[in-house]
Amino acid sequence: MKKGLKISFLVLGICVGIVFLDTFQAKVLNNRPLIRITENYKDGNIQKRDKGIFVYTYSFTNGEKVTVYRWQKYSPFREDSTNHGETTNSQTNENQKEQEKMKNISILINGKKYQVTMEDNETAQAFLNHLPQEFIMEELNENEKYIYMDFSLPTDSKNPKQIVAGDIMLYGNNCLVIFYQSFDTNYRYTKIGHIDDLPDLGRGNVTVQFEKIS
Repeated sequence: MKKGLKISFLVLGICVGIVFLDTFQAKVLNNRPLIRITENYKDGNIQKRDKGIFVYTYSFTNGEKVTVYRWQKYSPFREDSTNHGETTNSQTNENQKEQEKMKNISILINGKKYQVTMEDNETAQAFLNHLPQEFIMEELNENEKYIYMDFSLPTDSKNPKQIVAGDIMLYGNNCLVIFYQSFDTNYRYTKIGHIDDLPDLGRGNVTVQFEKIS
């Protein structure tokens, strides 16, 4: 009986050790999991995803690898190819762009008018070129309204770390999102603009009309 118990503990210890080693070398060393199921992607910026016991390792077409825990919120679908660590110049450029704003547009949400300050970027300009537009935007997560548009926009997605109520974001290349609550995020978006003094929009769907100010 004791011998059988020792063997059971030995097998359990080996299994725990393998799981720990597999997770450590994937997450800390940013390698592919040893025990994995590989999913290959034909389109987009992802080449493949290796599914480990506790982690996913994403391999991108630009050679970058990102390993995340299975329970982490992470969106790998992005258009930009910015490498981790290249922050000095980009942060400087972002700070400069913060001061440069494009012309305003008006927005009607369920018939109430708000002012929008657009970002000075290619995505915002492309969106302006599609105006006027009217969308029925759906509720999600008690903090945002979204719509998958029937046209796509150029992207330069980044993780903003924090969403501010009133932010207008692009998720992927055709999902328009209006946030009406502020919170921290791990997702990547391209910012289009910001709605001034946006209140809580409630939990239902909303009708949104975008128009240029002449």
